[in-house]
Amino acid sequence: MSSHREAPAISKDPVADNTDTYAFVSPDRPDTVTLIANYIPLEAPAAGPNFFEFGDDVRYAIYVDNDGDGVPDVSYFFRFQTEVRNPNTFLYNTGPITSLDSPNWNRRQFFTVSRRTGDDETETVLGSGLACPPCNVGPRSTPGYDALAAAAVHDLPGGIKVFAGQRREGFYVDLGSVFDLAALRPFQALHLIPMAPAPGVDATKDVNVHTIAIQVPKSQLTRDGSTPADPGSAGSVVGVWAAASRRKARIRGDDQEEVESGPWTQVSRLGNPLFNEVIVPMARKDRWNALAPAQDAEFAGFVAHPELAGLLPVLYPGVFPHLAAYTKDRADLLAILLTGIPSGVIPGFQNFTGTTQADMLRLNMAVPPSAAPNINGILGGDLAGFPNGRRVFDDTVTIEVRAVAGLTIPLVDKTFVPDPAAGLVTDLVHAGDLAANPDLVGRYQGAFPYLGLPKDGFHTPAA
Repeated sequence: MSSHREAPAISKDPVADNTDTYAFVSPDRPDTVTLIANYIPLEAPAAGPNFFEFGDDVRYAIYVDNDGDGVPDVSYFFRFQTEVRNPNTFLYNTGPITSLDSPNWNRRQFFTVSRRTGDDETETVLGSGLACPPCNVGPRSTPGYDALAAAAVHDLPGGIKVFAGQRREGFYVDLGSVFDLAALRPFQALHLIPMAPAPGVDATKDVNVHTIAIQVPKSQLTRDGSTPADPGSAGSVVGVWAAASRRKARIRGDDQEEVESGPWTQVSRLGNPLFNEVIVPMARKDRWNALAPAQDAEFAGFVAHPELAGLLPVLYPGVFPHLAAYTKDRADLLAILLTGIPSGVIPGFQNFTGTTQADMLRLNMAVPPSAAPNINGILGGDLAGFPNGRRVFDDTVTIEVRAVAGLTIPLVDKTFVPDPAAGLVTDLVHAGDLAANPDLVGRYQGAFPYLGLPKDGFHTPAA
């Protein structure tokens, strides 16, 4: 999956597992950028009595690099505090939760968001005591959930909006087929492997996630405080990633209370989807999670020669002969994932941040939102989509698998002719136009925080 359970250590610490990161120009407020970091993978909606929540002992962060060195220039930090009202009940709620201060809601969470710029260790608190919504328990416990969620969208000074709480999982993938040696079901329908054809199975359609979302004016992210207007300008591009950190030491007293001490230690991070999941070898995944993007040159060799590119011709004999014969460094993937795409490669577009190799989402903030979004992003001719940042509905699995299969090599090597299958491989069958996919439209909403309302436990079938 995008980064769900992607490394051995973090798979045992789901509350700190950064599953998806998004960065895009807000379609309904195009003078702003929305940054989203999701945590806690594969939340089953029927998860009582201890429903999912953020960790009080985790520091969640969203980072922005505006000068291309892979080091944060603008940082947003989020800390959570849980309040138990009635210690004498096992219940999450003792009656319907009809407001964020309902006395029936027994276990509430609040958060503080702060901002740091450059190397300054001083954090400016943007908002504190901000309420999260409850999890979507069901129609009796959380009636009118849309109103509860809307009340948890907080307006902060400076034109900022912020939200933290449960949302519906926006990332879609046929997880069962992808990790069954890439036995991609729609691909089977093309009779490329000897298995019965079958439609793709969306493994995440009935699960939730915990979302941290912040919407900020573009001028608060640029290096000079300007609002980008020229897509060709280097100052229009920012790099974005998210992370989670824990204190280096935990001390447990005689009363079993834990006291945290020592510096913050990063345990999870995520820029481009599937980077640690598919590119980084298993023995190095935990190390990658602990490093900063500025150190990602260490992993460039795995991008230049990705393991999946070597596996596809083996798993699909005779289907990828051109890919199998290509032995050059994958300059296309090095650009897409580690430096950004320079001017002149794609007409009218660039998101190049410089020569520093760093895994970040690279967003050209001067590219306006698309009036007719294509879920295949730039591969579908939509310059507002992945890998220009990442929108919540972009089909990142299809985009990246097709890129690895060789579809993007001609961007940098005009002599290469992709195998016909490179433009067909996918795990799920969806039309490129977002509006033509009603099953996807229902997972998203047109306004902040853009991910749809979480599934409730009463109506959602068990996996």
